[in-house]
Amino acid sequence: MTDNIQRMKELSGILTRAGKAYYQEDREIMSNLEYDKLYDELQALEKETGIVLAGSPTTQVGYESLDELPKERHETPMLSLDKTKEREELKAFAGAQKVLVSWKLDGLTVVLTYRDGKLAKAVTRGNGEVGEVITNNARVFQNIPLSIAYQGELVLRGEAVISYQDFEKINEEIEDVDAKYKNPRNLCSGSVRQLNNEITARRRVQFFAFALVKAEGVDFQNSRKNQFAWLASQGFDVVEHVEATAATMDETVDLFAEKIQHFDIPSDGLVLIYDDIAYGQSLGRTAKFPRDSYAFKWADEMRETTLQEIEWSPSRTGLINPVAIFEPVELEGTTVSRASVHNLSILKGLRLGIGDRIRVYKANMIIPQIAENLTQSGNVTIPEHCPVCGGVTQIRAANDAETLYCTNPECQAKKIKSFTLSVSRDALNIDGLSEATLEKFIGMGWIHEPADLFRLERHREAIETMEGFGAKSCENLLASIEKARETTLPRLIYSLGIPNIGVANAKVVCKAFHYDLDQIRNSTAEELADVDGIGPVIGQAMAGYFQDERKSRELDELLKELKIAEAPAEEGAQDLEGKSFVITGTVEHFANRNELKALIESKGGKVTGSVSAKTSYLINNDTTSGSSKNKKAKELGIPILSEEDFLRMLGSEYGERSER
Repeated sequence: MTDNIQRMKELSGILTRAGKAYYQEDREIMSNLEYDKLYDELQALEKETGIVLAGSPTTQVGYESLDELPKERHETPMLSLDKTKEREELKAFAGAQKVLVSWKLDGLTVVLTYRDGKLAKAVTRGNGEVGEVITNNARVFQNIPLSIAYQGELVLRGEAVISYQDFEKINEEIEDVDAKYKNPRNLCSGSVRQLNNEITARRRVQFFAFALVKAEGVDFQNSRKNQFAWLASQGFDVVEHVEATAATMDETVDLFAEKIQHFDIPSDGLVLIYDDIAYGQSLGRTAKFPRDSYAFKWADEMRETTLQEIEWSPSRTGLINPVAIFEPVELEGTTVSRASVHNLSILKGLRLGIGDRIRVYKANMIIPQIAENLTQSGNVTIPEHCPVCGGVTQIRAANDAETLYCTNPECQAKKIKSFTLSVSRDALNIDGLSEATLEKFIGMGWIHEPADLFRLERHREAIETMEGFGAKSCENLLASIEKARETTLPRLIYSLGIPNIGVANAKVVCKAFHYDLDQIRNSTAEELADVDGIGPVIGQAMAGYFQDERKSRELDELLKELKIAEAPAEEGAQDLEGKSFVITGTVEHFANRNELKALIESKGGKVTGSVSAKTSYLINNDTTSGSSKNKKAKELGIPILSEEDFLRMLGSEYGERSER
């Protein structure tokens, strides 16, 4: 018994860390297959011993949401689904009832609320009890209706997803190998929870409804199928579903199994739900699962093969990724011969060795993965030198994973990838400098640092004689370089290739420091981390970059070649600088709360979702209500303002608005 309990504690810790990485941090430290295997082992031990330890992943239905977005409690808890990989269990679940079989989509679950025909609120699943409010982002999903015919209160659930086609396009635009997203689910999760919905809009997020929670006054004749049809009539894309019985279960599952081969939306299985609403609800729920629905996960198609080599692939940040090369096998209708091993921890955990017999599969029938190593020779040697430049490598540990890095700052792989980022569209935007061209120019010794990109005129004659160029092509390239000299500070910051600083973060930092490059360069890691959306990891990376003598010198040289545009004009006086607001209740003088929020932010203020000691004002037209936010504000001595109070506080220009 003692050994079992110890193993349960060990499994609980492993699964909790893996779950946190997957759900909160959008990264993977183990495969879905391995997670399911360990989860099943823990569940079996709990059943055998009759003991469930506090905090066990089998008792949890999700993970805590992050602090960057406002949090809100769901009216109805969102439970996980009990699951199986056995068709016979699906038939037993159906019994004598008619069920609806639909895709189990692999994205991020979102709850939408409509009032008076308008989208009022969108909240992520979060931990099933409390989610993050992402209304502003939901408004830019590709296919969510902002207005519907139905005027009552409608609450529905669905999955936000990014198609494989859009996932590939987005990844193609990311030059850095280690910055590419591992799968559509991670990309979708990060996209849905952006603080800047401009990024969300570019990611082409789609929404598919899979459950109706509330629609006052509508008679669905006790049928889930009718609910789906009604949602479709309101303009929602509804998850594809098929009626089935125990007798037709095999052919129904076969139908979906055939479709998934060419299905562009990520799916990790199927969901069954009783069509008879009253019957399903009469079954109640367990502590974790509803009893009216059941999940089916695809049984992964496995193939045994031989590991031939480990390819070590360097990137611009110095990270060297291990990639397994094995004898080609047929999986899910395609030939597969390579799979990412992700990091050294996974490589060591699998005890990979050349010549080992390994079993491979496609996660969600799409992404090649190594399931297990049958022989575990562990003879793979971790390279002490970079395969590109020969520089010394270094093993680093972070976030429960070991990774391999090239320590040579002059590594050609780093330069090519780094300069490719520097000249990309969202950075310095030098048209005509492809990765292949940069590789040639670096090889010729013409480019050693970013400023050299703007000194290629010195090599005009040599460029004109190079294969693939000529006088006209060279002229076009040099013209593009001249055009790129005029740029903006966010573009410049992004072009530097600081880890985790993308276009959006570069803009956020520039705005926070009033577009003053000297101020940014001289800021501490703590000061940078305090910027909303940046945090300690990115703050440390930025400070470290600007404190590096070589990089600082190179930036000085680059600045000699550029003309940085003036900072964008502030939208009026920043009267609310340093003040924090919470908005609750309905608004009368604004189209919605987002419009009021935009005004506050344009004046330098900040809007958060919950009242705390840091809140300056609570805006609520019902200043005397007994709402929880009003009570909290009164407890903390925080002023409660009506809209009119707030507008008068801003001055006469806005006070007139309150009188209209």
